[in-house]
Formats: sequence, structure tokens, C-alpha cells
Amino acid sequence: MTFCVENETNQELPFDVEEIVNKVIEKALEQEKCPYEASVAVLLTDNEGIHVMNKEYRNIDRPTDVLSFPNVDYEEPADFSGIEDAIEDYFDPETGELCLGDIVISIDKVYEQAREYGHAPLREFAFLVAHSILHLLGYDHMETEEAKVMETKQEEILTSLGITR
Repeated sequence: MTFCVENETNQELPFDVEEIVNKVIEKALEQEKCPYEASVAVLLTDNEGIHVMNKEYRNIDRPTDVLSFPNVDYEEPADFSGIEDAIEDYFDPETGELCLGDIVISIDKVYEQAREYGHAPLREFAFLVAHSILHLLGYDHMETEEAKVMETKQEEILTSLGITR
């Protein structure tokens, strides 16, 4: 798996961000039985930066904690059958990796929500990565049943990595 983490802020997190991104994404891909090597881009920003993106891409005029920009269109969440029919759309021609998409996380929200929920910034960050990678794999939480499935999968990922509240 290839991932790129870019921090466009001068804020730091008190753990190895790349290690956590790698562990969470690897576990999610394993859990969802992704048959391909994959790539993901992760951008760390602040509330101001994510506010601009949230307004531009979702027409929501406020900051959010995480944004997901999936590259793959799935028939069903994490259904990898048939995506090879669109090799030129989904796969990097140089590496052959499945390009899952982009994740944008507000470091400000990581700290705010960690305080609000009473857990460590590491747990909040890992949760946001797990949440977002599931979006990149086609999961959503607009309907109650979808939300239950996604919540269960997020907890399974984090628990298996020993990242708990």
C-alpha cells in the first residue's frame, strides 16, 4: 500500500501520524478483503482549511472533522468485482495500485473532539482515518442501517488495533 500524508498546518500531533494512518488503512483493507495493493492521499489541515473545502465541495458553510473524496464507484460497499473493467479510471498506470481517493482531516477537530469525547487525540485521529477509509470503500451513514454497519466496522478496525476509548 502507498499513502502520502501532507500536513499543511504548523500543528503537530503527539504520535507518529504516518504509522497510525498505515495501521488503520491496512487493517480496513484487510477487513474488507481488498484484493489489490492500494493508494490513499491524506491531507492534514486546520478548521479554516477544511471549512473552505466543506463549503466548496459540499456546500456546507462550517468546518467539519473529516472529508472523504472517493475515487472508486462501487455497486455495493467494498465490492471489488468489476472494477478492473475501469482500469484506466481506478488504477495507477505506473504502480498498478487501486487509487482509493483522498482523506482530509482537521487537526483542530482532532483535538476538540478528543477533549469532547474524553479520549486521546490518537484515538480520535485513528477513528477519523477509519471512518474516512470506509467512505473510500463505498460505505455511508445516511440511513440508520448504513450507519450501524459503518459504526460496527469502525469499532472492529480500532479494537483489533488496540485503539480504544
